[in-house]
Amino acid sequence: MRVLFNAAAALRRRTGVGHTAWQLYQALVRCATQDEIWPYPGQFWHRLRNRSQTGISTYAASVGRHSARPWSRLLMPVLRSAYIAHFHLLARWDHFDLYHEPNLVPFAVPLPTIVTVHDLSVLLHPQWHPPERVRRHEQAFARGVARAAHLLVDSEAVRQEALLHLGLSPNRVTTVHCGVAEQFRPVGSADLAQVRNRWQLPARYLLCVGTIEPRKNLLLLMRAYCDLPASLRQDCPLVLAGSWGWKSDPERHFWETTGRHNGIRYLGYVPDADLPALYSGALALFYPSHYEGFGLPPVEMMACGGAAVVSTAAAVREVAGGNAICLDPHDFDAWRQALRRTIEDPHWLDQYRQRGPAYAARYRWDRAAAVVWSVYHRVSRDP
Repeated sequence: MRVLFNAAAALRRRTGVGHTAWQLYQALVRCATQDEIWPYPGQFWHRLRNRSQTGISTYAASVGRHSARPWSRLLMPVLRSAYIAHFHLLARWDHFDLYHEPNLVPFAVPLPTIVTVHDLSVLLHPQWHPPERVRRHEQAFARGVARAAHLLVDSEAVRQEALLHLGLSPNRVTTVHCGVAEQFRPVGSADLAQVRNRWQLPARYLLCVGTIEPRKNLLLLMRAYCDLPASLRQDCPLVLAGSWGWKSDPERHFWETTGRHNGIRYLGYVPDADLPALYSGALALFYPSHYEGFGLPPVEMMACGGAAVVSTAAAVREVAGGNAICLDPHDFDAWRQALRRTIEDPHWLDQYRQRGPAYAARYRWDRAAAVVWSVYHRVSRDP
């Protein structure tokens, strides 16, 4: 059996879907062989994409960012059209048995198709997404689901949403929990000090990890933190690790006008190599999301021997499994109190820290790959 696995999302700076797609692909190769799992677009398109982006960046630096935009607007659609055409040709002529799209909306190709639906936030909460994404989703998602032989989802919470809102039969949707990469484990003092120095972090800090976008509920967390007494904020900053995402202007404005002057540190994107130490050095991870398809940072925090305070969003509560403090994402006072208590009495979360690595060990990419591989076989037998 040969599977065409679209790994394009993993070519970008990896967050969210790109991270999970790459980890799943690597685990599938361990489960099967590289000949059976073929990652699209492969090295040729990866090199072409990098060279094109380098060319655009160089041009922008030489003539000014504003002047480079027309060049970028002309080149990128051409590359995308070539990319799509090449994908269709490959799917039609290179003797694949299955196509797996790990990024929500599949290409229309004459192969049995498996689609990973990470969450239904665009469908259920369109106000959290850019209008152009909602329009593309409305146009393509329903058709993609209709074409799919099988759907994979990251949590049972999303599976129930898919059955309810997409009208799918239960035998067409399988839950595959995400895994925690092997690098996430407690970090020694030397590596911890190195990462602290690199990011100029104090010995005590609170942490929040993830791309900043509306459903992450960062405004509530930042406001709750800024409402703490100044003495506590001076002793223990709140550290935000993640890029500014779509529709994040309110969060960015609050941080620039208020948060940065009141103990909130913004690091931006943090590479995977630094995350284990960042987790290990924090007093606790705070994860107040309104909605998630899985919620990986709390489990990564547990794997690193840390404690997490998370929201009661259905998937987050499912994945945390009782090994985290769960708070209503709308309860300002509860989040404020949890922030304060963590700073004043960090030992109150010790039981969660002690159980964390053993609990997180149940979330492994090899286990996820075994489930996905069984779905491949099932679909190939009865496409």
